[in-house]
Amino acid sequence: MARLPAGPLPSRRGQAPHLRAATPSCSPSRRVRHLLGRRSEAGFLAEVARDWAHLFPVLPHQSEASRRIRWLWGAFEQFRAHLAAGVPAGDCQQIDTSALPVRHTSRVRGPDGWTGPGGLHARFGRDAAHAEWFYGFRLAITTDLGSRIVRAWSIVPAAVNEREAGTDLLEGCPPTWLLAGKGFSGRAYAAEHAARGTTVIVPPTKDQRKTMPTALQKIIAECRSRVETSFTEITDQMELARHGAHTFWGLLTRTAAIIAAHTLLRACLARTDQLT
Repeated sequence: MARLPAGPLPSRRGQAPHLRAATPSCSPSRRVRHLLGRRSEAGFLAEVARDWAHLFPVLPHQSEASRRIRWLWGAFEQFRAHLAAGVPAGDCQQIDTSALPVRHTSRVRGPDGWTGPGGLHARFGRDAAHAEWFYGFRLAITTDLGSRIVRAWSIVPAAVNEREAGTDLLEGCPPTWLLAGKGFSGRAYAAEHAARGTTVIVPPTKDQRKTMPTALQKIIAECRSRVETSFTEITDQMELARHGAHTFWGLLTRTAAIIAAHTLLRACLARTDQLT
């Protein structure tokens, strides 16, 4: 994932914020909003002021809260990494990408402001899951097969080579088994990870299904459905697909916050399973 250079926050014109101590409250409030399924930021701030005034006696205005939250995308990612480190990684992981639209294809007229670090730009791509074209980026994630905890994620170009994105996400300690989508198929990709001790499993092709046992096909399909479930929770239930961001940095912050909230939920469930 892209990193920002360390340094002081940029200065801005106007009066100083009324309550700088309220800045840390923006971080948990964003995660709680996604866990509770509150889509509107303004509505959620009004709910906090109405029902949780004893915990947050002074709240920033929505514009000031949004500005502060955009500075905290790194904190969201550190929080996610801390939660994920508390749950042992599984031997089998899964990897895939999902469309992350930023604008309807009919409204694209030329170059726009959707630009990230390292020359990352919004582009057209094909969403195979919905059989349609989109304009924006892709979200690539790796998760454990059992706990479905997100181990790594990245925002990549819409027309990216999924095999290249997958290699970047698997840096460090490679898993023993890697369950991937059809976009990761290829002998060179499988051989590269086999040299690192990882066996890549992809859905069988039409010709392979003719000779593959039905029971094995069923097992692969059931395992593949788990990563689809993770994407459904992140993009649909937590509404990342309707992020409402107007800039890349707003999209990055919303993505980091939602994945951190999802990791918090999965980590709590994993610890509950360990206790029982």
